[in-house]
Order: sequence, then structure tokens, then C-alpha cells
Amino acid sequence: MFNGMSITASALTAQRLRMDVVSSNMANAESTRAKLVDGEWQPYQRKSVVLQPKGNSFSSFLQMAQNSPEAGNGVKVTKIVEDTETPNKLIYDPEHPDANAEGYVSMPNVDPLREMVDLMSATRSYEANVTVFNASKAMMTKALEIGK
Repeated sequence: MFNGMSITASALTAQRLRMDVVSSNMANAESTRAKLVDGEWQPYQRKSVVLQPKGNSFSSFLQMAQNSPEAGNGVKVTKIVEDTETPNKLIYDPEHPDANAEGYVSMPNVDPLREMVDLMSATRSYEANVTVFNASKAMMTKALEIGK
């Protein structure tokens, strides 16, 4: 009876973490001194959340669905990874304290437009899961009223 609510709650938690990571990315979009490596400051690296279903594999979920009307266990965050594939932006600013010998500053690889799209996606997913949670709660309430 509460399996659906548990699945929805796990999705709410995961989407909330996605929103937090996007907020962190936006807050550090100009951070040129995020990490000290070999005596040199490195700019902030964009982070993203990796989600995966709770449980084993798709085939196990398919088997459960065939045998049981309540299939699925929700979603979980497996890790938060740094985006090392997107290069840092180089900006010419010879007055900046972190400028190299040529006057270029290595800025974080955070794209505010991409972050806003990710934030909107996480927000919409969160809202959809709140709607599902409220619908489940309403159905359970109505089922309890039938028993009166």
C-alpha cells in the first residue's frame, strides 16, 4: 500500500539533491580557486548527479512486474561526478590575481544556461512527484472512507 509513496519519496529526495548541485554550480560559476593541486589553484569543476534505480537491473524489474503488481523500489543517487570533459573557459584579464603568464584566467566550466535548464528539469520532476504523492495520499484517504 505504501510502496508507491516510498518510490515517490525517493524521487523527491533525488530531485532535491539535483537542485542543490545545480545551485552549487551556479554559486561557483566564477570561482577560480576551488581546489589546490600541486601548489596551484584549480577552478571549480561543474558537478552533476548520477541517478540509478534502486534494485538490480531492468530484467529483474520486468520479472517482478510480471509476478507482482507492485514493481520497483524507487531511485537512488549513486554519485556526484565532476564534469572533466567540458574545458574551462579562458578569459583575458591580466589584472586578475590568477592570470597566467599570458594574462589568461582559467574560469570554471559552468554554463549558466545549461544550469538553468537542469534546474528547470529537476524542479518540474520534483513538482510531478509531489502531484503523484498527493494523488496517492488522496486515494488512500478515500479508500479509508469507504471502510467507514
